[in-house]
Amino acid sequence: MSLGVRHTWQGVDVDETPLRDEPADELALRLAIAKARAARADRSRGAVILGADTVVSLAGDNFGKAASEREALFMLSRLSGREHTVVTGVALCTPNGEMSTLSQSRVRFRVIDTAEAMAYWQSGEPEGKAGAYAIQGIGGIFVASLSGSYSGVVGLPVFETAGLLRQAGVDLLRRTRGGPQKNAGGDAA
Repeated sequence: MSLGVRHTWQGVDVDETPLRDEPADELALRLAIAKARAARADRSRGAVILGADTVVSLAGDNFGKAASEREALFMLSRLSGREHTVVTGVALCTPNGEMSTLSQSRVRFRVIDTAEAMAYWQSGEPEGKAGAYAIQGIGGIFVASLSGSYSGVVGLPVFETAGLLRQAGVDLLRRTRGGPQKNAGGDAA
């Protein structure tokens, strides 16, 4: 995490299947909370646990993580030349309760031809990525414009996450070089 907070990462097993007609913002927030709760079950109740989930949405259709070439090529063809929404939910479980927030961004892709989409899939990068792309990697070549949070599109919005950590008592700015840092516990993003 670019905020400089010492942390550990723990993957969790959460069913990411959308509910019927579930909007992207509700899905991202529900999954972020579920991930934080699942990680908390395996950790000390005194830890601050962070969970996050990102959903790509186009015209009311939510794109989860690409699991196959077919899925990735379908998603990339739908996103090609169009603007879509990227919603990232962030949740904290703390000793004093739960907090959550959302980051929403608009991303416009340039036109992507089939050969490019296939080559991109073969790079390995889109597998397991919401919307079948990683803006911070090779997938960034498809992005014509971004309105919102770059870090939110990557998957952990810094501004929103910092706000939740401040509410939880993690002082991000009161650290000195070589001095003590409060450990935020862990994350389950």
